[in-house]
Amino acid sequence: MPEDFLTGDRRPLMTVLAANLVSIAGSCLTYMGVPWFVLQSTGSAAKAGIVAFCTLLPAVLAALVTGPVIDRMGRRRVSVASDLACGVAVAAIPLLQFASILQFWVLCALMALTGLFRAPGETARGVLLPALAERAGMTLTRAAGLYDGAARCAALTASALAGVLIAVLGADTVLLIDAATFAVAAPLFAFGVRDLPEAQPMPQVEPPSLPAYQRELAEGYRFVAATPLLLGLCLMTLVTRGLDQGWSAALLPVHARTELDGAIDLGLLNAAFGTCALTGALIYGAVGSRFRRWPVFTIAFLIGGLPRFVVAAFTDTFTPLAVIMAVEGLAFGVLNPIMATVTYETVPEELRTRVLSATTAAVQLVTPLGALTAGLFVDTAGLHGALLTAGGVYLLATLCPVIFPAWRQMDRSRRPYDRTKGSLPRRSKAKQI
Repeated sequence: MPEDFLTGDRRPLMTVLAANLVSIAGSCLTYMGVPWFVLQSTGSAAKAGIVAFCTLLPAVLAALVTGPVIDRMGRRRVSVASDLACGVAVAAIPLLQFASILQFWVLCALMALTGLFRAPGETARGVLLPALAERAGMTLTRAAGLYDGAARCAALTASALAGVLIAVLGADTVLLIDAATFAVAAPLFAFGVRDLPEAQPMPQVEPPSLPAYQRELAEGYRFVAATPLLLGLCLMTLVTRGLDQGWSAALLPVHARTELDGAIDLGLLNAAFGTCALTGALIYGAVGSRFRRWPVFTIAFLIGGLPRFVVAAFTDTFTPLAVIMAVEGLAFGVLNPIMATVTYETVPEELRTRVLSATTAAVQLVTPLGALTAGLFVDTAGLHGALLTAGGVYLLATLCPVIFPAWRQMDRSRRPYDRTKGSLPRRSKAKQI
């Protein structure tokens, strides 16, 4: 019988997957419902942009500095508090609007609150995956595939439903539904991990103090800087996520508007990509442990990077781009499970929260700049030039696993962490999976 189907208690893992699915669906409803709410109530696109910025900035800041806080408070408490706080903040928007007392600065403050709590909650849930997989008697690769698949399924479903719900019920009612999803996710997660030791506050060497907090925070960043593979993953993801954001927020919409059939084709292309990415994540979760990670990761990133930019630059028809985006969706579906598995195996339990917070913050820092840069480049160099330039940069980034030998450590076992030295002992060259 396959290793993934050994006996074990899968209830905590399945409960956390369900809670994460509901929570992410709520976040997606927020991201679509709030801009429509702002546009309906104010008619100002600029104000919608300001609200988006107010949501993003606190999320980045929280990811940068909350790693030690999550460890001290406990991952269960942080995740539950995150969902409850987000639910209250989102529900307050339509309720205050119904009472005719909602002001724009209050809306910005409420959305800043959701951003502030969202990032720590996502980190607190994510770092429990190795413990949940072990409890379930499941390989980490399979668990990571299921976790990413659930997240993609939630985002895909919520994005598809949000437009319909907004049109039928109105943005204010959708925000109340959104708040209800957080209210469901919080107790679901609390119940699922109630007996999991890793979800409780971590034992601390020294009492809480500002110097202790600073040392704990710096320890996570030092670990990333001292681990070439993690540093490479972080830098590569930083560049490619920025380019992906530029593609989805500027390059693809402009191409769909000027070369294709507008919003209809744009929606179909995104649906094809999202569906295939979900399929790729689930397939890799089921069979990925049979294959070496480095070749799969490298090939998948090469497939998922340059081709769509080239096809969009040289075609004005829907079918070729739809086919390549479907193929790229399958390829991209394997990336997150691989990166999650490598990170969990490389980072020791006592540093996992802080390292994951650091890498998440690094990615979020550059994401909004991708759309801004791509939009400006389209205006100055034209769509054709912007597509080829972005594709060229993407190709250079995806060649890193081919060029630099540190990436081959994806297929090596985890090294123990010596906390007294704050560094990694050298790995024996003979130890290879």
